[in-house]
Amino acid sequence: MLNVEYDWIAPSDIEAAYKIEVDGYPSDEAASLEAFKYRQSEAGDLFLGAYLPGPPRVLIGYVCATLSPSPTLTHITMSTHVPSTSSVCVHSVCVAPEHRRKGVASNLLTTYIAKLKERGQYARVLLITKEEMRGFYEKAGFEWMGISGVVHGKDKWHEMRIVFDNYQDTAAATTAPSDVPKTAEEAIALGTGTSTSEQETQMRANLWDALQRSTKRVRPTPKLFDAYEGGLNDLLGSHEGKERIPVNRFDILCPRTGCGSFILRKGVAEYVRRASVKMDPPQLPPQTLLAALPDPSEDTDWWLIKPTPMQFENIGFSKPVQGVTQGGNGRPLKLIACAECDLGPLGWSEEGGQEFWVACRRVGYRAE
Repeated sequence: MLNVEYDWIAPSDIEAAYKIEVDGYPSDEAASLEAFKYRQSEAGDLFLGAYLPGPPRVLIGYVCATLSPSPTLTHITMSTHVPSTSSVCVHSVCVAPEHRRKGVASNLLTTYIAKLKERGQYARVLLITKEEMRGFYEKAGFEWMGISGVVHGKDKWHEMRIVFDNYQDTAAATTAPSDVPKTAEEAIALGTGTSTSEQETQMRANLWDALQRSTKRVRPTPKLFDAYEGGLNDLLGSHEGKERIPVNRFDILCPRTGCGSFILRKGVAEYVRRASVKMDPPQLPPQTLLAALPDPSEDTDWWLIKPTPMQFENIGFSKPVQGVTQGGNGRPLKLIACAECDLGPLGWSEEGGQEFWVACRRVGYRAE
């Protein structure tokens, strides 16, 4: 058996971890280098590496995760980190190809779970996996919860969990009013309901209050489309490898003042002028914080992101919405919203599609 050391991954080892990720997953499932940097910077105490002793030490595998208040996994819980919450959401367990089938992954995962449980501050560990890997995780103590609603790549995913018996919730239960959502699952239910206008307004306010309490980080102030004197021209830039295609010049943020959630990195989206889409679900009242879009018979400005939602830094998707379509093909749309405050729709994608469209006028920009 290999002599392996376990240690929390430092920023200097992120590129080595990312190479293992790229070698271990299909291109439509592998996370980006930016996502790895985010996970290490925001949740470095959940990013454990397996090393061959040195000098120099060699990274041969890792486990990485972020935190969520939700007892189950969703697109939102898999794309955000909410500090001081109780669910550990595992993104990846990966070992370099040349060191597989040597017990590295199982020992790494066992060590990781033991370190988390020892802290006594987590209620559960959650992950999604493919059918052929269920046995591996069951041997490590995970129980199968069913087919996951998370769509990532082309295959179905299974949700699994470990519940810790030494967790004691010493905080949240007495600090939040009863009408405020306490989990991401509750927040999603509130944000996508079909309530009356008055109820919807109150739900959005309660959701926003809950999310504001969940983090103390300094949030950027988004600059809206209409604040740019040059209009669209001020927002277009070029990027290495896309010199002839106009792309987003600035990072794209949630347009809500006080949120400013980081949605998309600059240079990732292509600019396209195309037909408008009537995105707002007819059963919900209009979202007054967002710019109105023209009728579908007219063109408007869009950011096109492809080929997978992994290009986003932080985003939420609705279930397919009946009655909301584009192009006359009858295929329902999945609506795009801010993953943190649930403001939307900011854009759309067709169910099962590989193109993701964000309205230029419905997002904010990080001013430089």
